[in-house]
Amino acid sequence: MSTGLLATVAALWGAAAGALLPRAAYRFSAPQGQEWLTACPAGHPVRGWLGRARCVHCTRTAAAPARTRTATAAGTTTAGAYGSTAPALLATALVCAALAAATGTRPELAVWLLLAPAGVLLAIVDFRVQRLPDPLTLPFAAAALLLLGLVSLVPEHAGEWTTALLGALALGGGYFVLFLINPAGMGFGDVKLALGAGAVLGWYGWPTLMLGTLAGFLSGAVYGGALVVARRAGRKTAIPFGPFLITGAFVGLLAGAYTA
Repeated sequence: MSTGLLATVAALWGAAAGALLPRAAYRFSAPQGQEWLTACPAGHPVRGWLGRARCVHCTRTAAAPARTRTATAAGTTTAGAYGSTAPALLATALVCAALAAATGTRPELAVWLLLAPAGVLLAIVDFRVQRLPDPLTLPFAAAALLLLGLVSLVPEHAGEWTTALLGALALGGGYFVLFLINPAGMGFGDVKLALGAGAVLGWYGWPTLMLGTLAGFLSGAVYGGALVVARRAGRKTAIPFGPFLITGAFVGLLAGAYTA
Protein backbone atom coordinates (compact mmCIF):
# COMPACT_ATOMS: atom_id res chain seq x y z
CA MET A 1 0.00 0.00 0.00
CA SER A 2 1.37 3.41 -0.94
CA THR A 3 2.06 6.00 1.73
CA GLY A 4 -0.59 8.33 0.34
CA LEU A 5 -3.29 5.67 0.36
CA LEU A 6 -2.29 4.53 3.86
CA ALA A 7 -2.45 8.10 5.17
CA THR A 8 -5.85 8.59 3.53
CA VAL A 9 -7.26 5.44 5.14
CA ALA A 10 -5.81 6.51 8.50
CA ALA A 11 -7.35 9.97 8.12
CA LEU A 12 -10.76 8.42 7.45
CA TRP A 13 -10.37 6.27 10.55
CA GLY A 14 -9.35 9.34 12.55
CA ALA A 15 -12.32 11.33 11.26
CA ALA A 16 -14.73 8.52 12.18
CA ALA A 17 -13.19 8.13 15.65
CA GLY A 18 -13.01 11.89 16.21
CA ALA A 19 -16.68 12.28 15.38
CA LEU A 20 -17.47 10.04 18.37
CA LEU A 21 -15.48 12.12 20.89
CA PRO A 22 -17.59 15.28 21.55
CA ARG A 23 -19.99 13.67 24.03
CA ALA A 24 -17.16 12.07 26.01
CA ALA A 25 -15.25 15.38 25.94
CA TYR A 26 -18.27 17.17 27.39
CA ARG A 27 -18.95 14.56 30.07
CA PHE A 28 -15.34 14.36 31.25
CA SER A 29 -15.04 18.18 31.36
CA ALA A 30 -16.40 18.26 34.89
CA PRO A 31 -15.31 20.65 37.66
CA GLN A 32 -13.00 19.51 40.43
CA GLY A 33 -14.71 17.14 42.82
CA GLN A 34 -17.10 15.77 40.19
CA GLU A 35 -16.13 12.63 38.31
CA TRP A 36 -18.03 13.49 35.13
CA LEU A 37 -21.11 15.36 33.93
CA THR A 38 -24.43 13.58 33.81
CA ALA A 39 -26.67 16.29 32.37
CA CYS A 40 -26.67 18.74 29.48
CA PRO A 41 -26.47 22.51 30.22
CA ALA A 42 -30.27 22.63 30.41
CA GLY A 43 -30.34 19.87 33.03
CA HIS A 44 -31.53 16.97 30.90
CA PRO A 45 -29.79 13.63 31.53
CA VAL A 46 -26.97 12.68 29.16
CA ARG A 47 -26.54 8.97 28.51
CA GLY A 48 -23.78 7.19 26.67
CA TRP A 49 -20.24 8.30 25.98
CA LEU A 50 -19.77 8.25 22.22
CA GLY A 51 -21.32 10.48 19.60
CA ARG A 52 -22.32 14.08 19.06
CA ALA A 53 -22.74 16.47 21.98
CA ARG A 54 -26.41 17.04 21.32
CA CYS A 55 -29.34 16.75 23.73
CA VAL A 56 -32.38 14.95 22.32
CA HIS A 57 -34.73 16.73 24.75
CA CYS A 58 -33.39 20.18 23.85
CA THR A 59 -33.54 19.36 20.14
CA ARG A 60 -37.20 18.42 20.41
CA THR A 61 -37.94 21.57 22.37
CA ALA A 62 -36.13 23.72 19.81
CA ALA A 63 -38.23 22.19 17.05
CA ALA A 64 -41.50 22.84 18.89
CA PRO A 65 -43.52 26.06 18.50
CA ALA A 66 -42.02 28.94 20.49
CA ARG A 67 -45.06 29.24 22.75
CA THR A 68 -44.51 25.70 24.11
CA ARG A 69 -40.85 26.13 25.06
CA THR A 70 -39.84 26.50 28.67
CA ALA A 71 -37.56 29.33 29.72
CA THR A 72 -34.76 26.88 30.54
CA ALA A 73 -34.91 25.07 27.23
CA ALA A 74 -35.13 28.32 25.27
CA GLY A 75 -31.80 29.36 26.74
CA THR A 76 -29.93 26.31 25.51
CA THR A 77 -27.69 26.27 22.46
CA THR A 78 -29.13 25.95 18.97
CA ALA A 79 -30.96 22.68 18.29
CA GLY A 80 -29.76 21.17 21.55
CA ALA A 81 -26.05 21.12 20.70
CA TYR A 82 -23.69 21.64 23.63
CA GLY A 83 -20.44 20.90 21.84
CA SER A 84 -18.89 20.99 18.36
CA THR A 85 -17.87 17.90 16.40
CA ALA A 86 -15.51 19.56 13.92
CA PRO A 87 -12.44 20.24 16.15
CA ALA A 88 -12.13 16.67 17.45
CA LEU A 89 -12.84 15.20 14.02
CA LEU A 90 -10.24 17.33 12.24
CA ALA A 91 -7.58 16.94 14.94
CA THR A 92 -7.91 13.16 15.10
CA ALA A 93 -7.92 12.83 11.31
CA LEU A 94 -4.75 14.91 10.95
CA VAL A 95 -2.95 13.12 13.77
CA CYS A 96 -3.79 9.68 12.37
CA ALA A 97 -2.78 10.65 8.84
CA ALA A 98 0.58 12.01 10.02
CA LEU A 99 1.29 8.91 12.11
CA ALA A 100 0.46 6.64 9.18
CA ALA A 101 2.73 8.60 6.83
CA ALA A 102 5.63 8.36 9.30
CA THR A 103 5.13 4.75 10.42
CA GLY A 104 4.21 3.11 7.13
CA THR A 105 2.88 -0.44 7.18
CA ARG A 106 4.75 -1.54 10.29
CA PRO A 107 2.45 -3.27 12.80
CA GLU A 108 2.83 -0.65 15.54
CA LEU A 109 0.78 1.71 13.38
CA ALA A 110 -2.34 -0.09 14.60
CA VAL A 111 -1.41 0.87 18.17
CA TRP A 112 -0.87 4.53 17.28
CA LEU A 113 -4.22 4.70 15.47
CA LEU A 114 -6.03 3.18 18.44
CA LEU A 115 -4.37 5.50 20.96
CA ALA A 116 -4.62 8.71 18.93
CA PRO A 117 -8.33 9.40 19.63
CA ALA A 118 -7.73 8.95 23.36
CA GLY A 119 -4.85 11.43 23.19
CA VAL A 120 -7.00 14.00 21.42
CA LEU A 121 -9.77 13.48 23.98
CA LEU A 122 -7.35 14.00 26.87
CA ALA A 123 -6.00 17.20 25.31
CA ILE A 124 -9.50 18.61 24.82
CA VAL A 125 -10.60 17.85 28.39
CA ASP A 126 -7.45 19.29 29.95
CA PHE A 127 -7.73 22.48 27.90
CA ARG A 128 -11.33 22.92 29.04
CA VAL A 129 -11.10 22.23 32.75
CA GLN A 130 -7.41 21.61 33.55
CA ARG A 131 -8.08 18.01 34.54
CA LEU A 132 -6.81 14.68 33.28
CA PRO A 133 -9.35 12.11 34.53
CA ASP A 134 -8.11 8.79 35.89
CA PRO A 135 -10.61 6.84 33.73
CA LEU A 136 -8.68 8.14 30.73
CA THR A 137 -5.03 8.44 31.78
CA LEU A 138 -4.58 5.08 33.52
CA PRO A 139 -6.28 2.96 30.81
CA PHE A 140 -4.27 4.91 28.22
CA ALA A 141 -1.00 3.84 29.84
CA ALA A 142 -2.15 0.25 30.36
CA ALA A 143 -3.44 -0.03 26.78
CA ALA A 144 -0.20 1.37 25.37
CA LEU A 145 1.94 -1.19 27.19
CA LEU A 146 -0.42 -4.09 26.50
CA LEU A 147 -0.84 -3.35 22.79
CA LEU A 148 2.87 -2.72 22.26
CA GLY A 149 3.58 -5.99 24.04
CA LEU A 150 1.38 -7.79 21.52
CA VAL A 151 2.97 -5.94 18.60
CA SER A 152 6.42 -6.98 19.81
CA LEU A 153 5.41 -10.57 18.98
CA VAL A 154 4.61 -9.64 15.37
CA PRO A 155 7.36 -9.68 12.70
CA GLU A 156 8.64 -6.44 11.14
CA HIS A 157 7.96 -4.18 14.11
CA ALA A 158 10.56 -1.46 14.62
CA GLY A 159 10.58 -0.90 18.38
CA GLU A 160 11.30 -2.64 21.68
CA TRP A 161 8.75 -3.37 24.37
CA THR A 162 11.40 -3.35 27.10
CA THR A 163 12.34 0.25 26.39
CA ALA A 164 8.64 1.12 26.18
CA LEU A 165 8.18 -0.18 29.73
CA LEU A 166 11.32 1.55 30.97
CA GLY A 167 10.30 4.73 29.17
CA ALA A 168 6.95 4.71 30.95
CA LEU A 169 8.65 4.31 34.31
CA ALA A 170 11.31 6.92 33.52
CA LEU A 171 8.97 9.63 32.25
CA GLY A 172 6.35 8.91 34.89
CA GLY A 173 9.03 9.01 37.57
CA GLY A 174 10.46 12.25 36.23
CA TYR A 175 7.07 13.94 36.25
CA PHE A 176 6.42 12.61 39.74
CA VAL A 177 9.58 14.33 40.96
CA LEU A 178 8.43 17.57 39.33
CA PHE A 179 5.07 17.15 41.01
CA LEU A 180 6.72 16.75 44.42
CA ILE A 181 8.90 19.83 43.83
CA ASN A 182 6.09 22.06 42.57
CA PRO A 183 2.58 20.64 43.03
CA ALA A 184 1.04 23.95 41.97
CA GLY A 185 2.75 23.80 38.58
CA MET A 186 2.47 20.09 37.82
CA GLY A 187 -0.72 18.13 38.48
CA PHE A 188 -0.77 14.47 39.44
CA GLY A 189 -2.86 13.82 36.32
CA ASP A 190 0.18 14.84 34.28
CA VAL A 191 2.22 12.21 36.12
CA LYS A 192 -0.28 9.50 35.16
CA LEU A 193 -0.43 10.69 31.57
CA ALA A 194 3.37 10.64 31.42
CA LEU A 195 3.26 6.87 31.94
CA GLY A 196 1.43 6.37 28.65
CA ALA A 197 3.47 9.01 26.83
CA GLY A 198 6.68 7.44 28.07
CA ALA A 199 5.55 4.03 26.81
CA VAL A 200 4.86 5.14 23.24
CA LEU A 201 8.02 7.27 23.08
CA GLY A 202 10.17 4.58 24.68
CA TRP A 203 9.09 2.10 22.01
CA TYR A 204 11.47 3.78 19.57
CA GLY A 205 14.28 4.24 22.09
CA TRP A 206 15.76 6.76 24.48
CA PRO A 207 16.56 9.47 21.90
CA THR A 208 12.88 9.52 20.90
CA LEU A 209 11.85 9.73 24.55
CA MET A 210 14.18 12.67 25.13
CA LEU A 211 13.00 14.45 21.99
CA GLY A 212 9.34 14.02 22.87
CA THR A 213 9.91 15.21 26.43
CA LEU A 214 11.79 18.29 25.26
CA ALA A 215 9.15 19.06 22.63
CA GLY A 216 6.44 18.92 25.28
CA PHE A 217 8.15 21.36 27.62
CA LEU A 218 9.13 23.64 24.75
CA SER A 219 5.60 23.82 23.32
CA GLY A 220 4.19 24.49 26.80
CA ALA A 221 6.74 27.26 27.36
CA VAL A 222 5.92 28.88 24.01
CA TYR A 223 2.19 28.79 24.76
CA GLY A 224 2.66 30.22 28.25
CA GLY A 225 4.97 32.92 26.94
CA ALA A 226 2.47 33.87 24.26
CA LEU A 227 -0.26 34.25 26.89
CA VAL A 228 1.98 36.49 28.98
CA VAL A 229 2.89 38.66 25.98
CA ALA A 230 -0.78 38.93 25.07
CA ARG A 231 -1.52 39.85 28.73
CA ARG A 232 -3.96 36.98 29.05
CA ALA A 233 -1.95 35.39 31.85
CA GLY A 234 0.71 36.22 34.41
CA ARG A 235 4.00 34.52 35.10
CA LYS A 236 2.43 32.43 37.85
CA THR A 237 -0.79 31.57 36.00
CA ALA A 238 -1.37 27.82 35.84
CA ILE A 239 -1.88 26.40 32.36
CA PRO A 240 -3.02 22.90 31.39
CA PHE A 241 0.14 20.95 30.60
CA GLY A 242 -1.49 17.74 29.38
CA PRO A 243 -2.05 19.01 25.81
CA PHE A 244 1.63 19.91 25.52
CA LEU A 245 2.75 16.60 26.98
CA ILE A 246 0.63 14.93 24.30
CA THR A 247 1.95 17.30 21.62
CA GLY A 248 5.51 16.44 22.60
CA ALA A 249 4.73 12.73 22.48
CA PHE A 250 3.21 13.20 19.02
CA VAL A 251 6.28 15.07 17.72
CA GLY A 252 8.66 12.53 19.21
CA LEU A 253 6.62 9.64 17.87
CA LEU A 254 6.63 11.09 14.35
CA ALA A 255 10.40 11.50 14.46
CA GLY A 256 10.96 8.06 15.98
CA ALA A 257 8.67 6.32 13.51
CA TYR A 258 10.16 8.10 10.52
CA THR A 259 13.76 7.27 11.44
CA ALA A 260 13.16 3.71 12.70
